[in-house]
Amino acid sequence: MRRRVVITGLGGICGLGVDVDAIWREMRAGRSAIGEITTTPLHELKVRVGAEIKALPEHGIDRKRLVTMDRFSLLAVIAAGEAISQSGLTVSEDNERRVGSVVGTGIFGARTTEENYRGLFIEGRGRADVFSVPRIMPGAPAGQVSMNYRLRGPVFGVTSACASANHAIALAADQIRLGRADAMLAGGTDAPLVYGVLKGWEALRALARETCRPFSADRDGLVIGEGAGMAVLETYEHATARGASILAELAGAGMSGDATDIVAPTVDGPAAAMMACLADAGFNPEDVDYVNAHGTGTKANDQIETAAIKRVFGDHAYKLSVSSTKSMHAHCMGASGGLEMIACVMAMRDGLVPPTANYREPDPECDLDVTPNVARERPVRTALSNAFAFGGTNAVLAFRAV
Repeated sequence: MRRRVVITGLGGICGLGVDVDAIWREMRAGRSAIGEITTTPLHELKVRVGAEIKALPEHGIDRKRLVTMDRFSLLAVIAAGEAISQSGLTVSEDNERRVGSVVGTGIFGARTTEENYRGLFIEGRGRADVFSVPRIMPGAPAGQVSMNYRLRGPVFGVTSACASANHAIALAADQIRLGRADAMLAGGTDAPLVYGVLKGWEALRALARETCRPFSADRDGLVIGEGAGMAVLETYEHATARGASILAELAGAGMSGDATDIVAPTVDGPAAAMMACLADAGFNPEDVDYVNAHGTGTKANDQIETAAIKRVFGDHAYKLSVSSTKSMHAHCMGASGGLEMIACVMAMRDGLVPPTANYREPDPECDLDVTPNVARERPVRTALSNAFAFGGTNAVLAFRAV
């Protein structure tokens, strides 16, 4: 019998809101945060839409620490603080080496890179910012979370493109089950709304012109957003011993590699990850009520994900509730899985499936119940969260109501 891992705290920040309650309220209502980007210079970019955080909440982080942090680290620290607060977990000298942090990111400290390049090559500065390296490195958010909340257990970063948060959460659970920690802060973060990153996506011709319409026949691409989603994970015994409220159980995880193409997805890889996740969680296909789809809004991704779900779930695929919350918070890269974890946990809590917003036209190749535009009441005992990334790196998480 392996250790049960439960979630006792959630934290989130994205275009929908600066805390979990606000994010879930907007998801329930089917409101999208996608619109014209106004908080960062876009220069000559053609695509000018995204899901940005208009203003950060008051966070109380010391200025001396702020200058060492890129925006993606700051978002992770804010979300982690909310998760710790909700969990009621107290970190002290007695337990600090039994609490750690794993944070995923799909990009890096993009804003710092952008500012340095413009300073050096356009404005003629003589040197880069002194904290450039620690601000840019993909492992920075995990380190900053650990420093801000005095976590001295296992601390490391994970980067696997859009599957980073799901991989981070799965690996954090592994640290607990291996006995290396009693509790972990885990999730994902990214702040990719800067010219250089958006210019790269523009070159791929994968960005939507107006908004993200997953599974809709008239979809024309993804929209990029920023944010962070974090959770406090701990053993069931540890949580109950300290009287914590348990939000959900992380029942299992499944991972796979496509091993075919750096950008083009396959049916085999996602299907394998979902099947591995079901096996790890001890679920039969018919046990699953809700799938939070990867659902990016590109033609190929949505068709292939639909086919993979059908392969895994068979006839039960048509009884599932499926939705893509990226239609509301956009594709937040390494943060997406963390935000979608919030959607799964809250769906189980409230018995309400968040919708796929912006849906207009049925696609016969995407013929599952994608919960178009309006949230649906139904008991959600179990949920899967899909993440299928460039490089064919797939990670799926399973959640169970407690």
